[in-house]
Amino acid sequence: MNLAKWTVLQSKLAFHHRWYTVRQDTVELPNGTVIDDYFLSIRPDVALVFPITSSQDIVFVRQYRHGAGEILLELPAGTFDPNQESAEAAALRELQEETGYTADRLIPLAVLYDNPVKETNKIHLFLAENAFKVNEQQLDMTEEIEIVLIPAAAAIAQVMNGTVSVSGSVAATFLGLNYLATQAAL
Repeated sequence: MNLAKWTVLQSKLAFHHRWYTVRQDTVELPNGTVIDDYFLSIRPDVALVFPITSSQDIVFVRQYRHGAGEILLELPAGTFDPNQESAEAAALRELQEETGYTADRLIPLAVLYDNPVKETNKIHLFLAENAFKVNEQQLDMTEEIEIVLIPAAAAIAQVMNGTVSVSGSVAATFLGLNYLATQAAL
């Protein structure tokens, strides 16, 4: 089988607001079929941080997420524009804003697609090594965030029992713990 990309015949903004943008594409599939109403969410990239302290606690955040209608436990993260800020700078900024923590070193773990079927953004995952508190949280008016420290040894159990269920946080937890285990084995 020879896979091929779709050909974009036309693109137009279907909806544009400072918080949300939807694009409507007319595409031709490799088999010649034309779809005139393929909608994509134009989303900014996300920087997501797996912060681990020198005492081997992972800094999680608990907050209400309106799309899910739930209070969720996840890792610090936020959006950024790669044309205005590097993923690394955004990761450190979000870590400080949401938790008041910073880190000695930021280690890239992976760049993942969030939802490549209908969204355009990527998630940039980082491990923040030796995270430590430097100031108070600096939250936006829509944020109410509780800081939750979880021992690294208990993190997998939190994922497996569904307490940590946000996909980017799940991926970063596994990748971060794998990185730490690999470094310990060296």
